[in-house]
Amino acid sequence: MTKAAFPGSFDPPTLGHLNIIERAAALFDELVVVVAENPGKTCLFSPEERLSMLGDLVAARRNISVVSWNGLIVEFLKQQGIRILVRGIRGGVDFSYEFELSMWNKALAPQIETVFITTDPRYLVLRSSGIREVAAFGGSFEAMVPPLVAEALREKFPARGDSSAEKTGGPE
Repeated sequence: MTKAAFPGSFDPPTLGHLNIIERAAALFDELVVVVAENPGKTCLFSPEERLSMLGDLVAARRNISVVSWNGLIVEFLKQQGIRILVRGIRGGVDFSYEFELSMWNKALAPQIETVFITTDPRYLVLRSSGIREVAAFGGSFEAMVPPLVAEALREKFPARGDSSAEKTGGPE
């Protein structure tokens, strides 16, 4: 049985993340989605919220599980006996970063292999950070995330209504 892990911060989970998750789940007998708790990142959603959203999103798939982890991903993989690390790639910048990261992981745990899955072209420009920014400014993000994530974003960023410039009559 081939088991793989797909780690990420998933803050918030996007349609691009789900696309990689679904495609990886079709390649491996079991896929563990790992919600990373990175103390170096400031997240909009708590680890519990991200874990819950992803759990709900993949609940229909029997070969996908979702867990949270707050250490080096290679330590989780070693602990769980997982030898395949899945990473999604959107373009050249992602590849450079992910390739370097895979070399670090290989140095720390030589038995672990990294498998890169390129994004579906529909999701090429999706970034969680961009979605958070669009949501914070009251923009439309519904086409970028699943409905339950859209609802969670609306709760974090209630409708802004008119901009402050419009409320004050505009700039002077």
